[in-house]
Amino acid sequence: MSEKDEIEIDPKVKEANDKVFSTELLPHADALHTFAYHHTYNEVDASDLVQETYLKAYRFIDKYEPGSNAKAWLFKILRNSYINQHRKKKRKPQQVDYEEFVTFRDGESHLLGYVDMREEIFDHMMGDEVSIALESLPEDFKTVLILCDIEDFSYEEISKIVEIPIGTVRSRLFRARNALKEKLAQYAREKGYEDKRGARRVQKNEEE
Repeated sequence: MSEKDEIEIDPKVKEANDKVFSTELLPHADALHTFAYHHTYNEVDASDLVQETYLKAYRFIDKYEPGSNAKAWLFKILRNSYINQHRKKKRKPQQVDYEEFVTFRDGESHLLGYVDMREEIFDHMMGDEVSIALESLPEDFKTVLILCDIEDFSYEEISKIVEIPIGTVRSRLFRARNALKEKLAQYAREKGYEDKRGARRVQKNEEE
């Protein structure tokens, strides 16, 4: 934003934008950093990505509807920023047009909870094996798993953030969970956990 643009902004509009930015967008900084970290695998790069996300969020704050789903909007910006960076490194010309940001008007305007996956996951059972298994998943699988099972986004929100159909979200999530389960099977047995889903299905069939 140029100095001229800043001077021409109505002071009341700027004050309102600043308030929205500080009260609705900034509270999600930690969750954004976690999401960024699991894209970059580097704390410095993750911080830079979050900073870029907030710079773009402020620049295009007129695209955001106050009181709507701030977290989903920010996650979409971060995801697109990461993709743009990745494409630049691979010298791909296609870029995301930030003028076409989707305004989240789906009625799910609640502020969703945040869990730092480097400290907690699956009911506070984050071990090295879990971390390694999660990070070893294909990026498309890992992303939907993080957004759904860790950040608690709905399928519709994930569809908007990742820009894929809801059916694809469901498919990737199903495959991601199964892949993670296979990777953690030995770890779960060592910790004394059992997969009781098969037993429940047998019991249900017997009762029927």
